[in-house]
Amino acid sequence: MKYYILAMLFTVSVATSQRLEGIVLGDNQTPLQDVSIINQNNGLHAHSNSNGKFSIAVGINDSIYFSSLGFAAKTLVVTSTNIITKNTVYLKPASIALEQVVLVSKVDVLSTLAGVDLENSPVKSSQEILRKVPGLILGQHAGGGKAEQIFLRGFDIDHGTDIALSVDGLPVNMVSHAHGQGYADLHFVIPETVANINFGKGPFYAQQGNFNTAGFVDLRLRKSIDKSIISLELGDFNTQRLLGMFPILENKNSTAYIASELYLTDGPLESPQNFNRINIMGRYNYKVLGDQELVLTASHFQSRWDASGQIPQRAVDQNIIGRFGAIDDTEGGTTSRTNLLVNHTKTLEKGVVKSKAYASYYDFELYSNFTFFLNDPINGDQIKQREERVLVGGETVYSSGAENATAKSIDFQTGIGFRYDDSSENELSSTLNRQTIIDRIAFGDVDELNTYGFFNASYKTGAFIINPAIRLDYFKFNYLNRLSEVYDYKSEDKVAFSPKLNINYSPNLKTQYFLKSGIGFHSNDARVVVANSGESILPAAYGLDLGVLYKPFKDLIINATAWSLFLEQEFVYVGDAGIVEPSGKTRRLGVELGARFQATDWFYIHADANYTYGRSIEEPKGAQFIPLAPDITATGGFSIQKDNISAGLNYRYIDDRPANEDNSIVAEGYFVTDATVSYTRKNWTVGIIVENMFNTEWNETQFATESRLFNESASVEEIHFTPGMPFYVRAKLSVTF
Repeated sequence: MKYYILAMLFTVSVATSQRLEGIVLGDNQTPLQDVSIINQNNGLHAHSNSNGKFSIAVGINDSIYFSSLGFAAKTLVVTSTNIITKNTVYLKPASIALEQVVLVSKVDVLSTLAGVDLENSPVKSSQEILRKVPGLILGQHAGGGKAEQIFLRGFDIDHGTDIALSVDGLPVNMVSHAHGQGYADLHFVIPETVANINFGKGPFYAQQGNFNTAGFVDLRLRKSIDKSIISLELGDFNTQRLLGMFPILENKNSTAYIASELYLTDGPLESPQNFNRINIMGRYNYKVLGDQELVLTASHFQSRWDASGQIPQRAVDQNIIGRFGAIDDTEGGTTSRTNLLVNHTKTLEKGVVKSKAYASYYDFELYSNFTFFLNDPINGDQIKQREERVLVGGETVYSSGAENATAKSIDFQTGIGFRYDDSSENELSSTLNRQTIIDRIAFGDVDELNTYGFFNASYKTGAFIINPAIRLDYFKFNYLNRLSEVYDYKSEDKVAFSPKLNINYSPNLKTQYFLKSGIGFHSNDARVVVANSGESILPAAYGLDLGVLYKPFKDLIINATAWSLFLEQEFVYVGDAGIVEPSGKTRRLGVELGARFQATDWFYIHADANYTYGRSIEEPKGAQFIPLAPDITATGGFSIQKDNISAGLNYRYIDDRPANEDNSIVAEGYFVTDATVSYTRKNWTVGIIVENMFNTEWNETQFATESRLFNESASVEEIHFTPGMPFYVRAKLSVTF
């Protein structure tokens, strides 16, 4: 499919200032948004709005640079002739590459780099989607059906407490969840439907609210597909995956497609996981050029699995079980989520209004056993966590026109929205063999409301972009305790005020400096809020970033950031025990380094390394370590796309880290390497996916846990771990038509 960029039609009076004004168009005269237009002589820059319109000040002999991901860049030289004539500039379609990334085009270019990474090395699994965020490490510890454990910026984020996740604006994090605050299960996303990944680190973004402390990630799904695809994967451990994606409508204004995924595996453990997951999604896109766009998304996901849980190191050392064995192999669970999402964009004469509305029905049931026979030496310590949830919300955002580029200009964005969660029969119980409820520890109904508004301005003056912003959140927490013999309904509310200030300085097209500052927060579980009479409801996070992006030549980008993050005192609800646990104030200081190099048009290299110094600041010396918070992480790899062959290799590293506050128990680090290779002939593709290609013995997740085995008279606190995937091969066959 061919695309064109038409830089057009301008008439400049000799007596007035000269401007190049026009519209950026693609295939079938479709306006293209966010095309970078840069005057290389005076440094002014603009990007096209949702109508494809732009305006930039010019003079005779100025060089105007057009660039957009997916197109070869081109330069237009302004002459006296073309000022008074109609000009058409064509940009030829090209594979996404680093040369198309312009440092001055956006406030946060790092998110654009993730798009380049995604193009050069597409995700192979739902787990790998988030690994495209530089510095983010994932770990699975419950048979593949549970949300992954996340590490970012020196945080053990657990399942999402300090990172805001969304899909085209649909929230993923679950507040006051049965298992853990902010629980974020992304398994309802089919990897092949992801078009791009928008992310940011730190609490610096006005449109992001709850859980945006370490950062945020918003997955952007494909609005349409050109061809149908059927893909089959077969691999070790009785693994099978079937994917289908089919366009079902395509005309002048409308497109639609459906996608579905079936995934089955027993996993590498001695007790089969019996894992199955099914996803189905449909998207409809209606667009009137230059006027409005409507995107409807409906999806359903459900999965079931058995798990062997986290096992104690001593059981392996004493040959009671092997590394892939189990103490209690009756763990596991079921979950499902049904979503309806509406995104609407309306283009006005001098701005754009974007609105969204969403509704989800969510079901969750999880069985775990972390302590084995510590509390109940007869029946064991298995627990059940369950909830049903209805989630609804909406948001409307107005953005002023951003197509003008002058020496000084102001653009702004303002929005309002709400989110309401109704979690019924939120349960924590002691159970036996996933069948018998021995005792209910916590049981009640949670409903939680969050309304918010924000204002975000962007003031351009010379080489500076100054971005002040404010956000205001109101929360209402309600909890009905069903275990009480009398009616026990409690309610609390709270307001959070979150100012931000970001400054970008771009002295030339090769360099961008940035300073980011802001306050964010994550909410506490509603049960904590009402139990503590409204204290420490929304503990704040204070962040500061200072960094630079440098592009010494068109095929190399280097980024470096020094950052700090301070978290206030907070109380955390421990879903596995039904108790409130204070965590205290913490401070983290860190450095991030990254590089991306397009060695040739077919060879791409990327690498990121991160160092964090994090400590609790209210504890005595020697007991200040933050459990499971990594000091050093690194990710990287390379990809090859030449002729009919595609190949890639990716690695991830995490260092040894303290598993408890005094570092007397250590969680071991690991270095794991994955690889892929595929060959395409006509419309057929055959490939091999290899995980842990060097068969490294590694622990994917680890915890310092006090437990007691069936044959022990006393408890022991030590590392409990889930073994990482051993050498694992899958073959893949795909056909497009």
